[in-house]
Amino acid sequence: MSEQTRQVPVSTGRPARPAHRELATALPWLLPALTLIGTIVLFPAAYMVWTSSRDVSQAGVDRGPAGLDNYLALLNLPALGRVFGNTVIWVVGVVLLTLLLSLALAQLLNQAFPGRRLVRLAVIVPWAASVVMTSTVFYYALDPFYGIFNQFLVDLGILDAGFGFTRRPVPAFVVSMVVAVFVSLPFTTYTILAGLQMVPDDVIEAARMDGAGPGRIYRTVVLPILRPAIAVAVLINIINVFNSLPILRTMTGSIPGYDADTTTTLIFKYIQQDRQVDLASALSVVNFLIVLAVIGIYLAALRPMRDE
Repeated sequence: MSEQTRQVPVSTGRPARPAHRELATALPWLLPALTLIGTIVLFPAAYMVWTSSRDVSQAGVDRGPAGLDNYLALLNLPALGRVFGNTVIWVVGVVLLTLLLSLALAQLLNQAFPGRRLVRLAVIVPWAASVVMTSTVFYYALDPFYGIFNQFLVDLGILDAGFGFTRRPVPAFVVSMVVAVFVSLPFTTYTILAGLQMVPDDVIEAARMDGAGPGRIYRTVVLPILRPAIAVAVLINIINVFNSLPILRTMTGSIPGYDADTTTTLIFKYIQQDRQVDLASALSVVNFLIVLAVIGIYLAALRPMRDE
């Protein structure tokens, strides 16, 4: 009887507090986070939108409203098509190559072999190192006169003389993609590797006993279980690669013109070289809207977390 009595909830007779009082109670605890979001995210974003509609001189003087003139000036940029094309190639190429290589690398690291712990630690090194430092190492290794990579290709007889990989737009852009894949592999590989730990051994064994080969087991058993991990890795990589500046700035920053630029590096050039803050703000708004659209389409079309 005493146990039943303890299980019966006792009413205090006090009515539930209104929602606004609950909010007022929680607000002091939420205030630091809300303040951080407002000052670090919302205010800069709002100021960027406001600046994109102003006429700002190269000296930083606000000369009044400009309406949509800055956006129209972007549309009249002759190299805009090339820049947008580079951006698509950059994002799709880097994310796709990173995903494919990470799937293979994660599968390898999930196997038991001597020295696996050391290999796993080695894979994470590019992620721990500074992106600027990694890009700089690649940049000087590819120097046509004293770069170690160029000298290696010459010694092998592949090249007759050092090649200017970072002196021309197309080779420099391709090399930048290689560097971006290199620094993106650790995070993606470990995300997929964590997903592989969730694959039950008994399910794989049952599929094997049913006569399924390794390829079919991977497609029908492993990949569906990896879907959430792949979804997270791809989504974060899209955002990071789209907004990536250090790699392209280091590898292609000395190349004149816009042939090796993405929209992000073009924003930097507008600010750093041309001192056109208003145009840079307008392109930043466009960049932000593109990212939102891509993420929205990705989530709506693939619904990557529907199994969760």
